[in-house]
Amino acid sequence: MKKAVIISLFIILSLVLPSLAQKSDGSASQRLDIMRQKIDTMRKSLSSAISSLKDDGKDKKDKKDKKDDKDKRDDLNTPLGRLKSLEKESSSLASEVNGLRGKVDRSEKYESSDFDSTEASVNELLARVDTALLETAKDRATSKTTEGDAREVKKNKKFLGIFGKGGNDEYEELLGTVRPGRDKELFVFATKEVRKGNHEVGRLLFNVIITTYAESPYLPMAKLAIADSFYLEGDTSNLIQAAAGYQDWLAFFPTHPLADRVLLKIAESEMRQVGLPDRDATKAKRAELKLKVLLQQYPNSILVSDVKTRLSEVQDNLGLHNLWIANFYYKRSIDQQKQGLKGSQSRYREILEKYPNFSYLDEVLFKIAVTYQAEEETDEAVKYFQKICREFPNSEYLDKAKEQLTLMGATIPPSDPTRQNVFPPEKAGFFDNFKNQFFGNFPMTIDRNGVLMTKDFDKKKFELIDQVIENGGDLTQGQIPKVFTTVVGDRPTPTTQQ
Repeated sequence: MKKAVIISLFIILSLVLPSLAQKSDGSASQRLDIMRQKIDTMRKSLSSAISSLKDDGKDKKDKKDKKDDKDKRDDLNTPLGRLKSLEKESSSLASEVNGLRGKVDRSEKYESSDFDSTEASVNELLARVDTALLETAKDRATSKTTEGDAREVKKNKKFLGIFGKGGNDEYEELLGTVRPGRDKELFVFATKEVRKGNHEVGRLLFNVIITTYAESPYLPMAKLAIADSFYLEGDTSNLIQAAAGYQDWLAFFPTHPLADRVLLKIAESEMRQVGLPDRDATKAKRAELKLKVLLQQYPNSILVSDVKTRLSEVQDNLGLHNLWIANFYYKRSIDQQKQGLKGSQSRYREILEKYPNFSYLDEVLFKIAVTYQAEEETDEAVKYFQKICREFPNSEYLDKAKEQLTLMGATIPPSDPTRQNVFPPEKAGFFDNFKNQFFGNFPMTIDRNGVLMTKDFDKKKFELIDQVIENGGDLTQGQIPKVFTTVVGDRPTPTTQQ
């Protein structure tokens, strides 16, 4: 009983946390995409559950009682009535979202409060739908165990009655009817769909485990697999939901053996949205924060080296963002003799304080020294020029720094022998630079695989999600690779293929 209460609390909170995390995140178009995806998931789940309840009672009804039965089914006090009411609400919300989408596409004026209220309504309805599906699971349940049995494939129907052009609706009965052992079956088929690139279908199947099988051992990994699916799909709106899904999972399992990898995926979800340094730095700042938290909370993780590499690259992006602003004021004040000297100086100082390993630190040191020269603060200028001489023996600013020190009558210090191999970063070639500018990407080290599943599935490889299935729902510390990878090894036998 205690386990059921804990898992139920996990489900309820898991519905709320992503909603809070995603509120007002992303552009208007991205927010609409997220709302549409949530509504589609609700409608498919409700349609399947309603179909199951109708089928269960179909043979028990007499024709003369049809009207009374319809009234009873529409009664909000019955499982079917509640689900049908929620289905109507989801359709109404879908119309609202479509209306907002039309305004955005036509570049019409709209109020931001309209987005906030619709977004809140979608998240609130999603919580009620998932709760209703969990509450009505027993009404859709049967004691017959069919795990491993072949199911009858229904012909010429749209998938879940919502989209498609007909064909086999092989999952309708699997989704609608609750039976022992079906959680594992759902997990296996969901994994297959994601691997085939049918991310939306896979997420729906994983979500049925969460909303129907409250005591399933697969529930935590189903939640993580949903976040993985968003991450693997990889467009901006999906990455927003991936980060929220990973954060939600981590809130409940901070000591799980996969926790450090999940936190890294949150950071990488943000990193994949980072643009060039002259653009908004919000995503880079979020990624930096998550990477710093990972190093602090998991100092002995095998990921430390990978995390430090990513942190250095993210901080280079943030440093270049500040450098771009600082240089703007530098040109105004030094080259054009206009105001902006203090603005450039404060930005350069911020880089020195926050990003001591910044790849272009020599440029920052030289230009902040020049600003102090302009203010006739010679001692400060000398300090920064001398730092270039000591720590950046291969810098393009070295000769200029020496020249200024000579003019000011200051000592030119020898270079630090340990810094002889410190070279300026290589400049991107024409093609790479054009590609980065065209796509707006800042080159960083990012693993495109999820925590449990890889982006490009190889049938010969055995992944962490395969181990979850083999274990019946979870992983042990010893089963997680000692290197940063999602692949456990080669498949031992063909019979374990998913």
